Amino acid sequence: MGLYERDTAMASMQGLLTEAVGGKGRVAMVTGVVATGKSELLHAFAEQALEHGALPLVASATRAESDLPLGVLGQLFQNAPLQEDVRALAADLLREGAQLVSPAKGESFEQVDAQIVHSLCAVLLSLAERHPLVIIVDDVHLADRASLLCLSYLVRRARYSPLMAVFGQTDHRPHTHGFFATEMLRQPHCTAVRLAPLSYDAVVSMAAEHLGEAAAEAVAPDWYALSGGNPLLLRGLIEDFGTSGGAPAERYGEAVLSCLHRADPALLQVAGWLAVLDDPALLQRLVDADGTTVAQATRWLETAGLLESGHYRAEIARQTVLAELGDEMRRSVHRRAAELLHLEGADDVTIAEHLVGADATDLPWAVPVLEAAALHRLDDGFVDEAVDCLKLAWRCCTDERRRTTIATLLMRAEWRINPSTPAEHIAELTDALHNGTLRGSDAVVLARALLWHGKVDDACQVLEHLKESGDTEPQTVAELVGTRLWLRASAPPLLAHVNRATTEHNKEAVLPVRVSRRLEAINALTSVLTRGPRERTLATVERILHSSRLDEMSMDTVESSLLALTYGGWPDKAAPWCDAFIEEAQSRSAPARRARLTAIRAEIAMRRGDLETAASSARLALELIPPASWGVTVGSPLANLMLAGTAMGQYDQALAQVNTAVPEAMLSTRFGLHYLHARGRYHLAVDHPAAALRDFRFCGELMGEWEMDTPGFIAWRADAAEALIRMGEHDEARALVEEQLSRCGPMASRTQGIALRLLAATSELRHRPMLLRQSTDRLQACGDRYELARSLFDLTEAFHSVGEFRRAGIIASRTRILAQECGAQPLSQALAGDGASAGDGQNAEISKVVAILSDAERRVAGLASVGYTNREIAAKLFITVSTVEQHLTRIYRKLGITQRSDLPTDLELSPAVR
Repeated sequence: MGLYERDTAMASMQGLLTEAVGGKGRVAMVTGVVATGKSELLHAFAEQALEHGALPLVASATRAESDLPLGVLGQLFQNAPLQEDVRALAADLLREGAQLVSPAKGESFEQVDAQIVHSLCAVLLSLAERHPLVIIVDDVHLADRASLLCLSYLVRRARYSPLMAVFGQTDHRPHTHGFFATEMLRQPHCTAVRLAPLSYDAVVSMAAEHLGEAAAEAVAPDWYALSGGNPLLLRGLIEDFGTSGGAPAERYGEAVLSCLHRADPALLQVAGWLAVLDDPALLQRLVDADGTTVAQATRWLETAGLLESGHYRAEIARQTVLAELGDEMRRSVHRRAAELLHLEGADDVTIAEHLVGADATDLPWAVPVLEAAALHRLDDGFVDEAVDCLKLAWRCCTDERRRTTIATLLMRAEWRINPSTPAEHIAELTDALHNGTLRGSDAVVLARALLWHGKVDDACQVLEHLKESGDTEPQTVAELVGTRLWLRASAPPLLAHVNRATTEHNKEAVLPVRVSRRLEAINALTSVLTRGPRERTLATVERILHSSRLDEMSMDTVESSLLALTYGGWPDKAAPWCDAFIEEAQSRSAPARRARLTAIRAEIAMRRGDLETAASSARLALELIPPASWGVTVGSPLANLMLAGTAMGQYDQALAQVNTAVPEAMLSTRFGLHYLHARGRYHLAVDHPAAALRDFRFCGELMGEWEMDTPGFIAWRADAAEALIRMGEHDEARALVEEQLSRCGPMASRTQGIALRLLAATSELRHRPMLLRQSTDRLQACGDRYELARSLFDLTEAFHSVGEFRRAGIIASRTRILAQECGAQPLSQALAGDGASAGDGQNAEISKVVAILSDAERRVAGLASVGYTNREIAAKLFITVSTVEQHLTRIYRKLGITQRSDLPTDLELSPAVR
């Protein structure tokens, strides 16, 4: 790499060289922070001195040889072109001088023989008289004291000799031999040459030399900020470019270490402490009372481009220095920081961070600090940090009761990351239950964990234990109330093990807002599952969601609220809430929460007929936490992956989910119902109607036994009827469909639409179009695009059967597009080549300008596009046939079409048409 922005320095030194060659001795002190290019400049100057007829003698001092007496001077004589007798004399003088110096006793001026110094300098001055001489010593601050004494002596006597001395020295650091720099700079023939960090333009030029101008312009702003103009750091970034795309990586970290190792060891220590603490103010309080030493070191590190405002410019730099520091030193610094902060009364989170870093288990005040910090971290969404605090608190704690409480809190925290992790604590907590240290609400948490992992008998034993204890503590009672409601909605067979009488104590208790919201949300879900949706349910759930954030709500509250909306027939309202919570869970590093919410997102998408989103969401949920970690709740993501895969014709993928091992206890939960329903749909799709019927009926039996047989949850009768139709049992199928319809209230439009489609399949041909029209109306209102496509498909066939081929063609065109949008490949294939509209390509363009239609025109056009006659449209919209005809005339003119088969096929789903 070339020299950048060193022209002024080089010109100054060349001027001094010219004067020295003319017989006027000159000295140059080249200074600058570490790695600013001093060595390269000195090397380049040595070559130029040779070109100008001067003889360069070069030496380089190192920390390893700083205790070697006359070591640097010896390098100069080694490179000097001396006659043999003079070389022998110089060697003897160097050897004798080194023997007289005793580093162990501490060097001093008096310990170096003056005659030896004079004789050695005389040899060099004599050489300069024969040939202009340039003496160059790099890193002179690391030279041994005896060599510095000789060089100082030489410079003072070379003022009128053809000799130039150039010394490179790192500034902004304490020098062991500070006398030398002072001595040189006070000489009248000495010139200071200061090398500053590179400017922004120089960084661009340096980058362009290796990357090209375009790439250099792109990376220069970041690189200038990361390097502070330090050429060595910039080289590290350039070397990293090929592997990291310009971001600081391994080579940059190595460059940071190289800078520090070239500097004073004290600076390396300060840099290490800063890497540990990342707080210069704290480090000043920790190291010295007035902060002078740290402040000076910090300023030097900032000038060198390693720090900015007391912090490392790149996290990888801090991590690299931290790794270099060693575990024992890191722990020591963290411990000292924790003790100081505790004395100063700092906040628990800050102290806990250092306690964890120190792995301190012997400080008597640590446990309450770690517990409080963990709770703060959980509220703020920093789950990993909370887990670290709780693990250390658990190890520190000697009180068994408190240790059990910490273990319970730790299990809850780890649950947010991976539900399989808390299984490690289950045995410990079970023992604690039996020895009496686990009680109350903590025991309820253990029961929930056991149930999650499919250990139903053990969960029942814990609940029975609580039942017998008769614990009426408000927190315990509130937890039991919530658990009883949750079991009612999720695992009804376990209800018998929760004492209903105990929960009565909670009725008049004043509950915290968080607990009250949780109970309301679970109760809303229970109501939807057992009695069907009510308008007040929607109002309750929306109020809870509007007034809460994810960090303020338990997962019971979130899941229950979203599922109440979904099962209640409001998936469109649930979707944006679910997306917002997923985003928040992702930002809070809570993969388990994100996975559970993503599984709900799959359920929502499935009920909206968005098959691809349902599949991708379910798949992602199973990637975020593996199936084995889902416990009994695995039925939810597996079911939606099966349903979506089956509807999309991806039968192999659906079969893979059917073959996935699931806990036997899952069939004692709501998640097992989803699984049975989805497996039945798969069996039906691959033409195994008898197997499908068994799954649907088993699902129905459990729903009836658990009093959860509501049409908005799982319309098992409609699916069973479809299986019976495939088996030729039309009468039995019709009876099931009619029963399904009789159970549908006014808010069950989706289930009504599905059931009407199947009722049409069991009816005479002439009645089918009317029933399917009713089906599509209800499905269009609820927004399930997949089920709507299925009904439209049957409507197409019904019109074909009764000879209304034009209507069949119009609807087939719309059905094909809708099936493709949903990803329902089997439907798309069944429609291939059947009833295609010549205007499909034109429709895509027309839909772009549909905004030019008025709301009334859009309503008419939407109904006309799916085959309604003018009279039917008039009756449906409560207008005259003449008005319909007028609207259609204007619609055709605006859209530039001539017949209703050319109408845009996406009009029917627009809000105006609904």
